[in-house]
Amino acid sequence: MSSLQMSLAAIGALTVGAVVVYNYWTSRKNEPRQADPLREPLGSDMEPVLDTEVVMKPAVGQDPVLDDGFGSLPLPERKTALDALIDVMALIEVDQVVSGDAALAALPLTRRVGTKLFTVEGLSQETGLWDSLAPSRRYTAFQAGVQLANRMGALNNIEFSEFVVKTQAFADAVGGTPSFSDMLEEVSRARELDQFASVHDAQLSFTLCARSAAWSPGYIQQHAGRLGFVPGVMPGRMVLPAAEQGMPPVLVLTFDSQAALADDPALSAIRSFALSLDVPQTARVDEPFTRLREASRLLAEAMDGVVTDGEGQMLNADALDQIGNDLQQLYDALDARELSAGSPQARRLFS
Repeated sequence: MSSLQMSLAAIGALTVGAVVVYNYWTSRKNEPRQADPLREPLGSDMEPVLDTEVVMKPAVGQDPVLDDGFGSLPLPERKTALDALIDVMALIEVDQVVSGDAALAALPLTRRVGTKLFTVEGLSQETGLWDSLAPSRRYTAFQAGVQLANRMGALNNIEFSEFVVKTQAFADAVGGTPSFSDMLEEVSRARELDQFASVHDAQLSFTLCARSAAWSPGYIQQHAGRLGFVPGVMPGRMVLPAAEQGMPPVLVLTFDSQAALADDPALSAIRSFALSLDVPQTARVDEPFTRLREASRLLAEAMDGVVTDGEGQMLNADALDQIGNDLQQLYDALDARELSAGSPQARRLFS
């Protein structure tokens, strides 16, 4: 073999080697980032939870979470009660005491009137207070109610008529006589409340986008878990739980559910995920926007990402400050209407 042939062979070998190395480097560069296997695996000591209820066990060696100052508060049980502010209510008088078992048996199969929640409460003979129906109790009167409005819209004439039919059927079953308010007045009140709600509703969402390499589901879950997020029931969904059991989550993190359900999630490349806040569902005192802003910043720094709005525009400090100021005005308006964010009435109206 001549020196020329040897030189050409050497050049060819080097070229092939360079191509192989380049392809390997490109493949590694585009590979989604993976969770750190040396850390405690996310979810190893946690159970998937509903968005409104958290079941969580402290994990040994778990990373610190955002300090919200609410972790030691008691977890009281909350009950949804009828309220004349957001419900049409009908009093049902009875001639004799009715047992809780009989009242429960008389309830309609569906607790909805159109798209609105239908509720019946009883006046307890023991306490003299209105309360949710329960077996083995006795009631001296009842009140039925239907929401005036929710995010599906205002109560209309057809829904009011359905409310009357359901309430009358319940009253007949327990031997009672209902008293109904004027339909036109209630429907007008529903429209006014719905108009207020539509103007003062707010659901914020920030998008975190990868600067360079994409993320795997496990990588996102591990970093979010360090800030206190726990897995939700739905794939691709994590929640930052409220301090009180049974309350809606403070923040929700969502990414591509198909990536989470992939046969090998580690190979799924995710370039963005969303952090969202349902403003009327969380009390102002819990500072949900501050926590949304801080969680977005920490995740962006740790994962080499940027925080953007829904249109892909980067959110700087001035824009976030303006959003915070606007939210304070929204909170004030809700307080003035006695529909403070995080209150039972607000949670039902904005649902």
